[in-house]
Amino acid sequence: MTEVLVHVERAERHDDGADTLRSLLRWVQEDETLTGDVRARITAGEAVAETMGSGFELLQFAVGNGISVAALVLSVVQWRTSLRRSPDVTLRRGTTEVRIDGELARDPEGLRRVVEALDHSEAPGDGGAA
Repeated sequence: MTEVLVHVERAERHDDGADTLRSLLRWVQEDETLTGDVRARITAGEAVAETMGSGFELLQFAVGNGISVAALVLSVVQWRTSLRRSPDVTLRRGTTEVRIDGELARDPEGLRRVVEALDHSEAPGDGGAA
């Protein structure tokens, strides 16, 4: 299993982030291209809190062999663009961390580079292979 952490920035000041994370979690769970191949949970992690946020502001995805990191990235980008106010999203796998903002979300070549970087990132325990 490959682990990918996702941090969603608050779209509005009064947003505590929990509703937004639950929205993304539901989206990924309902994505037919990911069905059964990805497990997710809302989590907090001290190791990533310094760079990706603090508190319960992270989604932790465990991606199985039947799915690539690319399918997860695409699902996250589709969720992001479906929202009225699209928050910036940071994805992390191993030591590679990528922020997807409005400009990058509309750039197919940029997204291809994001997928490639995350797909080839070496993460502890998975040898860098998706």
